[in-house]
Amino acid sequence: MKEEISDRYMQAGAAAKKILTAGAGRIQVGTLLCDVADFVEGMILDEGFGIAFPVNISLNESAAHDTPSPDDTRVFAEGDMVKLDIGVHLDGYIADTACTVDLGNQPLLCEASVAARDAAIEAVRPGVAIGTLGGIVAHEIKSRGFVPVANLTGHGLDQYCLHTGPNVPNIPGVGGAVLEEGMVLAIEPFASTGTGFVHDGRREEIFSQIVRRPVRLPAARKVLQEIEGRNGMPFARRHIHVKSADLALARLMKDGIIRSYPVLSDVPGSFVSQAEHTMIVTGDGCIVTTA
Repeated sequence: MKEEISDRYMQAGAAAKKILTAGAGRIQVGTLLCDVADFVEGMILDEGFGIAFPVNISLNESAAHDTPSPDDTRVFAEGDMVKLDIGVHLDGYIADTACTVDLGNQPLLCEASVAARDAAIEAVRPGVAIGTLGGIVAHEIKSRGFVPVANLTGHGLDQYCLHTGPNVPNIPGVGGAVLEEGMVLAIEPFASTGTGFVHDGRREEIFSQIVRRPVRLPAARKVLQEIEGRNGMPFARRHIHVKSADLALARLMKDGIIRSYPVLSDVPGSFVSQAEHTMIVTGDGCIVTTA
């Protein structure tokens, strides 16, 4: 990896760590979710970086892809388990990091995802098979009495590309991709008290453009103009300041120009924790950019 590229990853990672810590400190009983989202995304921009994806604030059984709607009135409640997942980029080079804020009393569930993340990071080096990392993650989570979320994974990162290969599983696997020096990875274990499988919910607040083609609806054209600078990275419904935005988004999805990311949740009444770091694979291990 060229030094100027690794420098951008490192700068984005340092900013992401600072912003994640500050954002987590704002999560308190009675606080509006939208206030935390606005604070985090505002801080990313104020620090001179770009928003790689809408801040994810997922509660309890929801593991990922929840973010406040434009008129969201939800507040954090006693007992909530809150996943805060943020993405920061510098010229498209991304830092992806997450933590869990426990507003109840489930420290062991939070510990499970952190321990799984850290143990997997210790094993990262060139030549290690991806399946080995999944086995480490699963062991740490199961040893604490919880289940890893099998159908969520960590992932590779590239310029303006949030999810690329290789996927980093949370369950054991045989073989698979082998780590190479210069790869950029996000390792993000999810530990659950539920089934260990997440499903698409009805709530859809995050989208991304997947193809470029002309559209006829004026509102849809305006939406595409607003997201042009995203370079395909995800955006939120609340980021769109276009009249008839909901109609425009529906039209763009029907035409296959954008896709949505439904909230991913385990069974109702369960709880999910998450921990995530981004790292660059080196010759003898890795550098964790978001540490």
